Amino acid sequence: MNKRSITVIPGDGIGPSIIDAALNILDHAGCHFHYDYADAGLIALEKHGELLPQSTLDLIAKNKITLKGPLTTPIGGGFTSINVSLRKHFSLYANLRPVVSFEGTKSRFENIDIITIRENTEGMYSGAGQKRSEDNASAEAMSIITREGAERITVFAYELARKEGRKKVTIVHKANILKSTSGLFLEVAREVALRYPDIETNEMIVDAVCMNLVMYPERFDIIVTTNLFGDIISDLCAGLIGGLGMAPGANIGKDVAIFEAVHGSAPDIAGQNIANPCSVILASIQMLEHLGMQDKARQIREAVRKTIAEGKTVTRDLGGNASTTEFTQAIIANL
Repeated sequence: MNKRSITVIPGDGIGPSIIDAALNILDHAGCHFHYDYADAGLIALEKHGELLPQSTLDLIAKNKITLKGPLTTPIGGGFTSINVSLRKHFSLYANLRPVVSFEGTKSRFENIDIITIRENTEGMYSGAGQKRSEDNASAEAMSIITREGAERITVFAYELARKEGRKKVTIVHKANILKSTSGLFLEVAREVALRYPDIETNEMIVDAVCMNLVMYPERFDIIVTTNLFGDIISDLCAGLIGGLGMAPGANIGKDVAIFEAVHGSAPDIAGQNIANPCSVILASIQMLEHLGMQDKARQIREAVRKTIAEGKTVTRDLGGNASTTEFTQAIIANL
């Protein structure tokens, strides 16, 4: 049987150890992948003299599917965010960030099941027009929203709602103040919503969304919004289920998809074998679902759920004292 090749970017800090955990679980679940490893981040800078080598871009383009650990972009020095560069290079316009409650985690809420869908290439993250005055007294940046970009991300949200049997889509905006950019996004989203009369549509201003998420998270199902708002809201949602360690992310375009741990590289605990690998394990589940391997995805998710609920062999952030390796082996035992 020919194995499907996927690109694997171990990343920086705790990245290699948690990626190893995810791949170990995929192998034990019988997923039969071939792994093509590629460098990005600080390790790539040391080895190749650049954060994102062309060889890595070529491998991502070749295999179409990538599983990625956390990457570190050096602060200052004119370095562009690696994640933003990947999204723009491959036009990964949809950032899919689900948060689901797991029994046994340290979280304030139960039964959370929210998906944030963030437009991934426009808005304040487009990088357009960034400049400072010569006297360093003022700075400018441009937010660009296009009708095409707003339409395709909103269509993505409603199509996902139909596919997964979701009941409601909340369009998040700030059109009361940002009348041009956020106003265009809201206008286009309303037009798209009319095509989906079977799905309830709700509109909310972003600040009201943040307040309601921490008071009444059960009111939300799928959230669709622009780049900056989606970045903030998706991390807020992660806090509802115990933190970024339990939050995966997918960046999806027409031809290429990259699945990733959404937290940082945590250099302070790198090499200590104590990191929680769940974010990238859950990202690998997203990858399986994207590839139509729902049975394998379900099998791994239930093993993760059972292991955390048992609470006997979990990492420190989940209330235990197990190592990354021990936690991974416990999940494998529950497959």
